[in-house]
Amino acid sequence: MSEEERSLNFIEHIVEDDLKDGYGKEDLRFRFPPEPNGYLHIGHASSICLNFGLGLRYDSPVNLRFDDTNPAKEESEYVEAIKKDVSWLGYEWDKECYASDYFGQLYDWAIELIKQGKAYVDSQTSEEIANQKGTPTEPGSESPFRNRSIEENLELFQAMKEGKFGEGEHVLRAKVDMASSNMLMRDPIMYRILHKPHHRTNTDWCIYPMYDWTHGESDYIEQVSHSLCTLEFLPHRELYDWFLDQLVDSKKLRPKQREFARRNLSHTVVSKRKLLQLVESGVVSGWDDPRMPTISGLRRRGFTPESIRNFADTIGIAKRENVVDVSLLEFHVREHLNKIAPRVMAVLNPLKVVITNYEEGKEEWLEAENNPEDESAGSRKIPFSRDLFIEQEDFREQANRKFFRLKLGGEVRLKNGYIIKAESCTKDVEGNITEVQCTYDPKSKSGSGTEESLRKVKGTLHWVSVPHAVEAEVRLYDRLFNDPTPDGHKDKDFMEFVNPDSLNRITGYLEPSLKEAKVGDGFQFQRLGYFNVDSDSTENHLVFNRTVTLRDTWAKLEQKS
Repeated sequence: MSEEERSLNFIEHIVEDDLKDGYGKEDLRFRFPPEPNGYLHIGHASSICLNFGLGLRYDSPVNLRFDDTNPAKEESEYVEAIKKDVSWLGYEWDKECYASDYFGQLYDWAIELIKQGKAYVDSQTSEEIANQKGTPTEPGSESPFRNRSIEENLELFQAMKEGKFGEGEHVLRAKVDMASSNMLMRDPIMYRILHKPHHRTNTDWCIYPMYDWTHGESDYIEQVSHSLCTLEFLPHRELYDWFLDQLVDSKKLRPKQREFARRNLSHTVVSKRKLLQLVESGVVSGWDDPRMPTISGLRRRGFTPESIRNFADTIGIAKRENVVDVSLLEFHVREHLNKIAPRVMAVLNPLKVVITNYEEGKEEWLEAENNPEDESAGSRKIPFSRDLFIEQEDFREQANRKFFRLKLGGEVRLKNGYIIKAESCTKDVEGNITEVQCTYDPKSKSGSGTEESLRKVKGTLHWVSVPHAVEAEVRLYDRLFNDPTPDGHKDKDFMEFVNPDSLNRITGYLEPSLKEAKVGDGFQFQRLGYFNVDSDSTENHLVFNRTVTLRDTWAKLEQKS
């Protein structure tokens, strides 16, 4: 076995086997089939990467198909959001398809099944249908309407289509096997009545096909070769194949459903219903809130398409479900941003420093490297003055030898600047330090080439010139849930685990180069983390989101606990 063959995942092995067993490469076609009833989340990203990745690997077309069969929950807003997300992840689809485009064909096929005695109109209530389905260990009982004549079924189904009945009065069911060990095969519902406008067909239809009836037939219409689903659809495969058995033309390609395991992410929920609950209850500001695991939320927070694709590639495709630690996703974000994010200076918890031997009113512009990981990133100028901000935690009046930041009588280097020495400090009436008075060594300027500039001190601090500082709102985001499996507790609601400290708004002071930053631009605030410009920003009010910290601080917290 070659190295390339050993690296294949089990889905790729299935494709390879099919190619050996008679499939032509031209027969391959994949699809990503979201239901437009919410925004895509990180779980969908793995499926997107799988299907479009197969398309790239085999140079085969991939459809983007919207399984839009439920007008009660689906909206055009979701369609547009999904298209934006897939494009942002870096993928192009061959055809944009909609299950609603096939409503006519599906209806005609349903008529054929009725004529063949394989479908019937059931007039029981939903409760009665559920009760007569039986249990996994006991067979179901037949509907009293199961043996209606073909003529009566055709007449009722036509009347259902024409809107002559109310919701819930009738359904169309496939006549399969009420004693099947697979509960899904016990005369599954194919159509239900819904008097609601559809986002594409408006009020043209008042009967809508169920997912199991629509999905395989849509794959067949589009000639999709491999229909890849998550493991919860494994019991559905038998029904998928039964419906195809009734319709497939032997001269056409027959789709194959195959399943892979969903990868759950720790400290996260990905149920659309639960995500919608977070939105509607006001826990988050919307589907694109940067704390949400939606692709739009991750994008707004500053995650990159490359980092998400790399994450999906790392976790791979498996046959068993497991929980992936969210820190792995954050690792890939850090790894990519480290390569591309410009380094800038910002102070988020300011303490004023006055350099007493620096001339009042004087300013000079120092050279600063934009990204040591990218030589082509160049450099920029940053202003230096008598009055500076540093972080409060970077100064102590007294400290032991292991404290390498600023302390009375101690020296540190200011990043890209001079060495300073703390001489004294000022306190308020409560004893809080409000200002530090320092002196600087004018010969110690970084990059000046003098012997003094080469002098080594153990600490280097970031800083911002007070008169040049740009004030901005900084949003410090943390994990939305403080439990690794918030929806994994049978006796507790997932909302009980919402992290009350998942968002902290503060005022930050930034170097002036950031005044020109645009929405979506990402930066590394040196020593603080990765941040990007939020869409709430205006010309006079910059808003930055913390994308991720520089290190995985949660791992340390969890080890301590």
